[in-house]
Amino acid sequence: MSEWTRVEGKNAGEIKLYALSTCSWCRQTKKFLTEQGIAFSHIDVDLLPEPEQDKLAAEVMKWNPAETYPTIVINDKVGFLATDQARLKKELGLK
Repeated sequence: MSEWTRVEGKNAGEIKLYALSTCSWCRQTKKFLTEQGIAFSHIDVDLLPEPEQDKLAAEVMKWNPAETYPTIVINDKVGFLATDQARLKKELGLK
C-alpha cells in the first residue's frame, strides 16, 4: 500500500498533495504549505512501484481529469493550483 508522508502543523482540514519528485511546482507547493505551518500529507507518485503508480494515477484522474501535478485535494475538494497561492491561502484560512 502507498506510503503517504505526513507533515505536521496546524489543522486546515484534510490536505492531500499528489506530487512528482521531479516537479518544481510540487516542490514549491510542499515548501509553501510547510512554511505556512499547515499540516498535510503528500506522496510522490513517480517513486512508487508501477502497480501503485497506476492506482494513484487513477485516483488523481478522479480529482483532476487532466492528471496534472501537483494535484491538491482539500477536504475532498480539488482544483487548487500551486500557481494560485491567493486562492490556496483563502481555502486554507490564511491571510
